[in-house]
Amino acid sequence: MKRVALIGSGNVFFKDEGIGLYGAKYIKENYEFTPNIEIVDGGTLGFKLMPLLQEFDEVIIINTASDGNSKVGDITIKTTDEFLDGTLIKKTANEVEIAEMLQICSLAEKMAQTTVISIVPEDIVAVEVALSPNLRDSWEKYIEITLEKLKSLDIKVQKKENEFSLEKILDVFANPSIEHSRGF
Repeated sequence: MKRVALIGSGNVFFKDEGIGLYGAKYIKENYEFTPNIEIVDGGTLGFKLMPLLQEFDEVIIINTASDGNSKVGDITIKTTDEFLDGTLIKKTANEVEIAEMLQICSLAEKMAQTTVISIVPEDIVAVEVALSPNLRDSWEKYIEITLEKLKSLDIKVQKKENEFSLEKILDVFANPSIEHSRGF
């Protein structure tokens, strides 16, 4: 059986930069999976991303990515090869770290099939746990695309009864506590 990880990546303190973490937390709280998958708070993992890329068979990373040819809210899906082809604009430390880890791990004997689902942010400068209106408008599509990728890996996705809303997710990250696993 394939081991699958969904990694939410980004920095919740810089507004839209946190959407990968918000998305992973939202999926973790609102869905069940058969077979089970690992949902990981990737934050700004850097080198700590390396073992995850080698431990799992499939890895899906959700994050933001700058793109000079796309507009705010556009969503891209890239495989490792596409992500490493050198055409991505890397404006944040998070984008650079993911690219570096994929490059390093691509040289290793074992590396997960990796898919990076990115959304173009509007504001990654404001120090705020929030999403810009344009990213809120793209939220459902961002989640849907991520769930569709999981389904394409023969993972059954079941929605839980009670919804844990985006507003609750933002509140948990804005007010981390032990009760809420410090956000994740």
